[in-house]
Amino acid sequence: MQRYKTGNQKFVNLYKISGMTVVELKNKLIGKINQTENSEILEDMIRLFDIEDSELPVYELSVEQKSAINEAREQYRKGNVLTGEQAEKEIGEWLGE
Repeated sequence: MQRYKTGNQKFVNLYKISGMTVVELKNKLIGKINQTENSEILEDMIRLFDIEDSELPVYELSVEQKSAINEAREQYRKGNVLTGEQAEKEIGEWLGE
């Protein structure tokens, strides 16, 4: 079992669920829903299902955006990259810090 922090800074136990059928997963979820009194968890679950049910628009990149991405990929392939520290230094210089 692994523990991860969620957005509301509480730890959630993540169980290994691979190999479970859809029916088993649904039954496990229904059991957890029936056991909890935590409204934050229930609200988060509703939001997750709303996301799944919604027709989210697909974001289309412009030609310029695609070109910038391809240029960045090429720079990366050539090793033309900065460390985090180098990038912070350059940004500080640009901002006049």
